[in-house]
Amino acid sequence: MMRRSLLTAAFVMLAGALAPAIPAAAAADPTAVISNLGSRALEVLGKNAPQSQRVARFRELLREDFDVPEISRFVLGRYWNVATEEQRAEFLKLFEEYIALAYSTRLAEYTGETFKVTGSRPDADGAVVSSQILRPAGAAPVKVDWRLIGRNGAYKISDVSVDGISMAVTQRSEFASVIQHNGGQVQGLITMLREKTGGSASR
Repeated sequence: MMRRSLLTAAFVMLAGALAPAIPAAAAADPTAVISNLGSRALEVLGKNAPQSQRVARFRELLREDFDVPEISRFVLGRYWNVATEEQRAEFLKLFEEYIALAYSTRLAEYTGETFKVTGSRPDADGAVVSSQILRPAGAAPVKVDWRLIGRNGAYKISDVSVDGISMAVTQRSEFASVIQHNGGQVQGLITMLREKTGGSASR
């Protein structure tokens, strides 16, 4: 099975979303959060925008709509407890930048998809919003579930599942493999992320 990294579903959705704009107050409605994400993502897509600008815009979306600290702790898994405070802080910055760089580059590559929210249900910590990515040329739609955590009257995304495959769980497995191949040292993963981001996480 092809392994898909965290937020693959998100960047595909962002690339083809056609949802109407929704007021910021809708942050208290998990369904509206997902629909609104698509609208604002269209601003990120500009193929004519410089790469640095697309990265900056995508980073803003990531910080506004995703619970990056919670996702970071989850994907580091058991290694979060053995990492030093300095390693945790650096990992969080590098992970955020890793996602922003990777997906802001890929956003402009996708056209023709449309996005449809199909429903939502309560979850232990918040809600799960179900959606479909409708692909061109009659291809089968992709089912995407968004898990959101409710805090202080607002919702943020903590995981994305594509056809039942959790992106957070997949990313945690991939990162664990990197750490294991580096003698069980978290620093090995941090070094890899530094190389991938080119040190830009210090911004």
